Parts: sequence; structure tokens; C-alpha cells
Amino acid sequence: MSAGAAGDRQASLTDVAGLAGVSHMTVSRVINGTGPVRPETRARVMAAVEELGYRPNSAARALVTGRSGTLGVVALESNLYGPASTLYGIENAAREAGYAITISSVSRPGRSSIADAVESLRRQAVEGIVVIAPHVTAGQALAGVPSAVPVVAVGGGEGAPVPVISVDQYDGARRATEHLLALGHRTVWHVAGPEDWLEALERERGWRETLERHGAEVPPVIRGDWSPASGYAAGRTLAKKVSAGNGGLDAVFAANDQMALGLLRAFTETGIGVPADVHVAGFDDVPEAAYFTPPLTTVRQDFIEVGRRTFGLLTERMGGGDQHVRYLVEPELIVRESTGPR
Repeated sequence: MSAGAAGDRQASLTDVAGLAGVSHMTVSRVINGTGPVRPETRARVMAAVEELGYRPNSAARALVTGRSGTLGVVALESNLYGPASTLYGIENAAREAGYAITISSVSRPGRSSIADAVESLRRQAVEGIVVIAPHVTAGQALAGVPSAVPVVAVGGGEGAPVPVISVDQYDGARRATEHLLALGHRTVWHVAGPEDWLEALERERGWRETLERHGAEVPPVIRGDWSPASGYAAGRTLAKKVSAGNGGLDAVFAANDQMALGLLRAFTETGIGVPADVHVAGFDDVPEAAYFTPPLTTVRQDFIEVGRRTFGLLTERMGGGDQHVRYLVEPELIVRESTGPR
């Protein structure tokens, strides 16, 4: 029997049993890992599964084993590098551990939308849920998540009532700011992200408190929306200050690489050289950062490690672990030509 023999319908457990020449109870034991099966029989069943393209029904498997082998992820509808890379890291870790992922996307991270997404995933018999919560409102919404299902948040802030894992945004901003100060700058200007993003607030706090610890003046924040266009607008504003001889404006830390890209273009168009006149640093280390003109000094986030740690925390929570765990992944400063010799 081949995959085509079942017609266009999805292959069933009975189809697998027929092709492998075993009972469907034996197939169930192999698929769900619920009983002893001889190695040669297991190999025959798995060969049939592969040939037929059989995919177990998670709800049915959950009835037999009490486990669905599926995790849920609540994610913001976004093509921004950070959230997208976080989701990839979680998917990668779950796949390595043999779990499938079901994603419930929300367009706005409010209390009701998060609660609805969690409830939708619960109805699909997921074993645990990860909420990617980069917004202030998303972090607050976690307070309304029912305790009947294990939940872990990526981001979510200090007050989240569930285990939280995130890259240490504060430390990343500190590293970038201290790097710029170590180059001899009297202060560092900052193009910040949106005020309703937890990551933007932590990066801004890390920048501000680092300047204060070093006794440096804290310039007014210029706020963007993560986009290159907002970085470009910020760059045009800063370029006027440079051209006017505004004292100390020779170093800028942008809260993400996309805004840094816009900043670099604005400086280039107005005749300001980077790094000749101004040093620029970003945050994220997007794949294109090494190919900006000039290549961008930035803070790298290890999203694969975030995924592993998130899966580990969720596994612990599924086993009844502490719901108040907090874990920070250390970032790395990547120094390139945008903060090179002047």
C-alpha cells in the first residue's frame, strides 16, 4: 500500500497498521511510546508512517497518553526581528525535544486578546503555553491567564505572575553605552523605541543609568517606532545639532538596528561621517548589520538560547515547578566599524 492508495484523504492509524502488518494497538504503542515494542516492529511501523505521511491526531493521542506532544505559543503579529527571532528560537527548541508547536497570533496585546488566545490553545489540548510578551499591556494581561495550564512568558516584565525569561536588555544597553563612553565621548545620545514596549524601556533605562553612573550629561531622548523611517527622522534632527556645533553630539545609541540604519542614511545625506564625525551603535545584530555602511556596532541577542531556556522553564512548570522564576540571557556587544577609529 502506498500513500496514493489512501486517495486524497489523510492517512489513518489503520492505514499504517495495514502497511506495517501489525495491529493498530501496536502502531499506537509506537506513536505514543506507551508500551514495549520489538525494535524490528518499531522500525517497520516508522517506515510505514514515513511512507504514508501519517500525522498523529494530537487530541486523540492526548486521550490515550494524557499528553498531546504539542505546545502553544501566543505571539504578536509582527515582522520585527526580535519577536520573529524569539518565535524561531522557541520552535527550534521544541522541535529538538520532539514537540510540535501551535501558534495563536494576536494583533493587539491587550488583556482580552491574550486571554482569548490562551483559551483557544487550551481547547487544542496543548501541554503548556509560551506567551511572547514584549508590550507593557501584554505583560499586564498575564495576570488574567488561568492557572489550569502551565504558562511561561518571554518578556512580560518584573510583575508577571508566571515564569519569565528574556534577554537582559538593560545590560545590553549598558554595554553599548559604556563602549561609546570608553571611546572618549562626553555623553551618548539615544534614539529610543516605543514607550509601550518593555524592551525599549529597559534599553532606555540601561542607557540613562549608565550615563548617570559615569557622571555624564543625559541628553533628551529622541523616540522612534523601531522602523528605519523613524531612525531616519531622528537622524535628520540630530544632524542639525551636529551641524550647529551642538557640544558633545558625537555618539548615538539606537535602540534597534533598523532605526540605526535610518540614522546612518540621514547622517550620510547631510555630510556627517560615521565613524569620522559620529559613532553609532545599535541593538539586535540583525543579519544585515555587518553589511551596513559602515558595518554596525550592535548588541547581539542569543535567541536560540532564549528558546532553550524558555522550553526548559516551561517543562519545569509543566512538572509543577515554581511560577515565580526569572531568567535573563546575557547579551553580547559586537564591535564593528561604526564605532571605529576617527
